[in-house]
This record gives sequence, structure tokens and C-alpha cells, in this order.
Amino acid sequence: MRWDPRKYAEFADQRGRPFFDLVSRIGHPAPRRVVDLGCGPGDLTAALARRWPGAEVLGIDSSPEMIARARDGAERPVNLTFATGDAGTWRPGPEDDVIVSNALLQWVPGHRELLREWAAAMGGGAWLAFQVPGNFDAPSHALMRRHAASPRWDSALRGVLRHADAVDEPGGYLRLLAGQGLQVDAWETVYHQVLQGEDPVLEWVRGTGLRPVLAALPAAEAAEFEEGYARLLRQAYPAEPFGTVFPFRRIFAVAVKPPAAAAATGSP
Repeated sequence: MRWDPRKYAEFADQRGRPFFDLVSRIGHPAPRRVVDLGCGPGDLTAALARRWPGAEVLGIDSSPEMIARARDGAERPVNLTFATGDAGTWRPGPEDDVIVSNALLQWVPGHRELLREWAAAMGGGAWLAFQVPGNFDAPSHALMRRHAASPRWDSALRGVLRHADAVDEPGGYLRLLAGQGLQVDAWETVYHQVLQGEDPVLEWVRGTGLRPVLAALPAAEAAEFEEGYARLLRQAYPAEPFGTVFPFRRIFAVAVKPPAAAAATGSP
């Protein structure tokens, strides 16, 4: 599946806010290495490099288009590098003191087991912070699935869109990571975003959740699918004089692995 960095960046302010709410809870004072998994076009990864100028900061993404855009970023901090890679096969090393995953894990089947493996491999004192969308039951996604399951599209799109197993609830992630010996802070936030322009919710999902559909259909059929989907979205998210309100639920978890001595003695 190909990603479009320009389309993704159209809502940079709204997409960036959960990231900053997430990383503000990371308490490591001076990490040696910070890894941003699913770094996208790299703008947010650069904020990590500026926060920890003494750390080696690495952004990893599976999309060559995203990494190319990240490497072309102006005024990139000197401690920041980018690489193409697969989060599903990546594992923490002994110097990876902070691991960040922003809106990535919903794309990784079996990511709960991956989180267990990351937790087991993390060194004492290392931090893990991630957020995922919690809006798979929202009209934006429910209508997309309903439209994809209609007689016109079912044969072409059956199995393309995931739902039930895409993400867990905050309590599920808390229990998973606490079960691995980490100290966990998990929560959720609903951002009531006001989007501007014509069919703004369609424009939003074009950059993220609609990508599998667009990748599965030829261009003419993708345009036809979008036309019908847009009509459904206009009814679910009516335009108002000030813009279109688009509630977006996000699920967060920040966890730290106690140092080995503290874990062994039960000390905080």
C-alpha cells in the first residue's frame, strides 16, 4: 500500500496534537537513543530530536515515500536520522531508551504480541509510548465498511478493511503491559476537530483509513467508491457555518520498565 506524504500532511496540526499529548507523558531525562516507529514524513520525529538534543533519534517507516519526504525536511536536527523498516520485525536494543509509536499499531496485525515482545526486550528504565485511533465504530469508519460491503463493492473489497481486532481498549493495553512488568499510564481522549473545506472528512480519511480501499481499486472505480462514500459522510457529518465537526477518539499508553534492581526488590 502506497502512502501520499502530501495528503497525510494536509491535517498536520490535528494529527500532531495526539502525538504531543502522548510524548509529554514520557519522563526519561536523557535517553541514549529514541526510536519513532511509523515516523511518516518526519516532522514530529524532529520534535523528539529537539527535545532530547543529546540523544540519537531514529525515525523508521515502511513507506519509502514517507522516508524520502522525511529526509528532505528542511533544518533537520543533526541528531536525527531516518530509515525504511518494518515495525513488525523491529525489536528494541539495549540503548533504545525511548520507543514511540504514533498512530501505527492499528496497521500491524498481531500487534498485541508485538507489544509483549517489545516489553520483554526493553532495558530497565526504558519508556514505551504509543497511541492508536479508537474510532473504528465512528460513522467515518462504519459507513466505509458498510459501503464496501454493498453489492457493488463486496467482491472487490471483501477482507480489505479491518475492524474488530484492529485496536484494544485503554484497559486492555494497561493489563497487557502491566502483565509484562511495566508501570503503565493508559487513557483515551476524544478530539472534537473542526475541519474546513468541501467534503473535509473524506479528505481526512483519504490520508489514512481509506488508503487500503484506494490501493485495492483501479482509479476509476476508486473515484466511484469515493463518490458514494462522500454522500454518506455528508449526512453523518453535516457542514455548519463554522466548519464540519469531526470527533476523533484516540487511545494512549505510556509505560516504563523498572530498573532491574527495583523490579527484583519490588521497589518503586
